[in-house]
Amino acid sequence: MTNETARLSCQSLKEALHAVFGDHTEILESNRVPGGDINHAFRLRLSTGEKVFLKTNSIANAKFFITEAHGLAALGQPEAIGVPKILGAGTDSQKGISFLLLEYMESAPSVKNYWEVFGHELAALHKAAPGHVEKLRTREDTQRTHRPSCFFVTDGQPLPRYGFWEDNFIGANPQKNLPSASWIDFYRESRLMPQIKMAEHYFDSGMRKKAGYLLEHLDCYLREPDFPSLLHGDLWSGNVLCGNDGKAWILDPAVYIGDFETDLAMTQLFGSFPSAFYSAYHEVNPIHKGYDQRKELYHLYHLLNHLNLFGRMYLGSVAEILNRYA
Repeated sequence: MTNETARLSCQSLKEALHAVFGDHTEILESNRVPGGDINHAFRLRLSTGEKVFLKTNSIANAKFFITEAHGLAALGQPEAIGVPKILGAGTDSQKGISFLLLEYMESAPSVKNYWEVFGHELAALHKAAPGHVEKLRTREDTQRTHRPSCFFVTDGQPLPRYGFWEDNFIGANPQKNLPSASWIDFYRESRLMPQIKMAEHYFDSGMRKKAGYLLEHLDCYLREPDFPSLLHGDLWSGNVLCGNDGKAWILDPAVYIGDFETDLAMTQLFGSFPSAFYSAYHEVNPIHKGYDQRKELYHLYHLLNHLNLFGRMYLGSVAEILNRYA
C-alpha cells in the first residue's frame, strides 16, 4: 500500500462528522446498539436530523477499522450487493478511541423472494472480476448534499490472484493475506498454518501429526477454482442485515480474494441459510458437486479461529475434521 493510505485517518470524530455533514454538525443523542463482542457500537442522532452508525475501540486497535473500511469499499465497488456507506474512520485522542463511522441502516420490510435475491446478488459479487480495486474514491454522493468523507485515496492498486493487498482481521485475530498465484497454497499458508500454529498448545502429539499431514496433502482435497472471487470472508447470519431497500446487505467483512466456496461454507457452519438461497446462488454461479466434500476443510479455518479466540469448547470440532481428512 502507498503512503496515501495515511490520509484515510481522521484525527477526531468531530472532524469526520464535519467532513460529511458540515462544520456545525453536533451529536444530539448517542444510544448503545447491542451485538458484537469486539467493538462498542452506537446509533448517533445528529443536529442535521440524520442518524449514523458508530463503532469504537481503543486507539491501539485503529487498524481494525481501517482494514474494515478497505474491505467494505472493495465489496461495494462491483455494485452487486448492498454494503454500508463509509463516512469516516480514524482516532480521537481526546476521547481515547479509534472509530468507524457508517451510514445507519434502517431495516425495512424484506422484499418478496428475499433469499433468492440475496443468492443471486452474492453470486454476482463472486463472479465480478476482482483484478483491480481502487482502495477508496472520494466523490460527491448524488443522492445527498454532503461533502465527501475523510477518505481521499484515489490511486488504484492491482490485487493478487489470491490474497489481498493488506492483512486484516477475522474476529479479533489477525488474518494473513499473503499474495499467491495458487489458491491451495494460499489456503495452506495464509489460512490453516497461522491458526494451527496458534492452536498447537491445545493439540496432543496425534493431532499435531494429523494437522501436519493435512497441510502436506491439502492438494488431495481442495481444487484450484476456475476463477478467483472477491469474498466477504466471514459470512454468517450475524453479518447479514435486511437493509432500507428490503434486500440483504453484508457488513463486518474479513475481505480477501479466494474460492467462492469458502463464503458458502461459512453460511453453513453455524446453521444454514434457507435452501432457496443456495438454489438461487447456483442459478447464477453453479456450485460444483465436490463442494460438499470440501466445505468442512473451509469450516476448519473458522473453527480453529474460534478455538483460538474462545477456547477448548471448539477443540472437539477441530479434531473431528482432522480425523476425517488425516
